[in-house]
Amino acid sequence: MKIGIFGGSFNPPHKMHVNMAQQLINKHYVDKIIYVPTGSKYKYKNNLIADEYRYKMLDIICKKNKNMEVSNYELKDKVVYTYQTLDYFRNKYSKDEIYFICGTDNLTYMDKWENGTDILSYNKILVIKRETDDYEDILNRLWEYKDNIILTDIKPYKISSTIIRDMINKGDSNIDNYLDKDVIAYIKENKLYND
Repeated sequence: MKIGIFGGSFNPPHKMHVNMAQQLINKHYVDKIIYVPTGSKYKYKNNLIADEYRYKMLDIICKKNKNMEVSNYELKDKVVYTYQTLDYFRNKYSKDEIYFICGTDNLTYMDKWENGTDILSYNKILVIKRETDDYEDILNRLWEYKDNIILTDIKPYKISSTIIRDMINKGDSNIDNYLDKDVIAYIKENKLYND
């Protein structure tokens, strides 16, 4: 089985996250997606709502999609680095193929991440191209890892979590264009993203 590891803050998880996962499965890049929400100890994200809320919203989505699940592996009281997450899943699913899903924006500086060269050396990377990024230039810079880097033909949609959070805060009724209805209900029930 080919398993895609899809990390992110998912603050909140929106329809693009689901659509990209469905495209990856439908086009046979992977057979299953595991969402791995970033823990709130991650130093580059200071506006995350509590881990359990983001996990639950992903759980709501995954219960509707048989080839998707959510992991709490990074939801710890310390920082968990991507290389540790990928090592964990490679060990857990040792008979399967593990793929790390990322955009060209992250691939650009992945070699600068904690043990980033290990991520590039020992993992297959499924890359989703952002229109503004020069993929050829990125690949040339990471040429020694080219055999592990797979450019997908997945089309990302332009949805900003920041804008979605602002819409929720303002009570904008168009939010159902971006979020699953049960996720919206959960957000309202728990009064999330309200200043």
